[in-house]
Amino acid sequence: MVAQAPTPKRAPKAVCSAVLAAATRLFAARGFDGTAIQDIADAVGVSKPAVLHHFPSKQALRRGVLESMLLHWQRTLPRLLLAASASEDRFQAVFGELWRFFAEDTDRARIVMREVLDRPDEMRTVLRAAVRPWIDAVAGYVRAGQGSGRHHPDVDADAYVVHVLGLVIAALAGAEVTSALLDGPARARWDRELARLARASLFTSSPATAPRAPTSTQTKTQARPRPKR
Repeated sequence: MVAQAPTPKRAPKAVCSAVLAAATRLFAARGFDGTAIQDIADAVGVSKPAVLHHFPSKQALRRGVLESMLLHWQRTLPRLLLAASASEDRFQAVFGELWRFFAEDTDRARIVMREVLDRPDEMRTVLRAAVRPWIDAVAGYVRAGQGSGRHHPDVDADAYVVHVLGLVIAALAGAEVTSALLDGPARARWDRELARLARASLFTSSPATAPRAPTSTQTKTQARPRPKR
């Protein structure tokens, strides 16, 4: 009888990343209360103690999932601001980044929605600490556009950014359902109209060269702003 080769061990960092990915997917689908640590261990293909080695409790794992998402904004904010200040197509740099982050993995949007509804007090504190600097920075860009006459003067810059953030999260959390209500190239139409709503409420005019958000196809393939010609 030929001995079976032992299963190669995964590096601790790889296991931790896999646990976070599985927890994100399962929390988004079932909710935090509807997901057990064993469910996550089974999804990763490791033991329950292996999960608890990285995250000593389910609450710690939940915090890890949220922190891994929010860390994105802390890491990308400097690059985002550079792109927004150096590019003529500033809306694309800002809205495109927001869109890509949640469209690349809609479980992120679903988790935020679940947490906001289930734990509003905690999420209020978490979002103010992690996302408020991003809101302040983008609102500053909106005010600069108002000063140059490119953006509507009656736009409340901070409230606009918060509403667009909420619009993108809520829309992408339910995109698979709501886009199915449309005929033809449903998702492309859905994507395009959401971007138009955000753009039209900000810009005083919509020329042919107005910035556009990536479509779902672009998001999956290249996820990069299109250069202006």
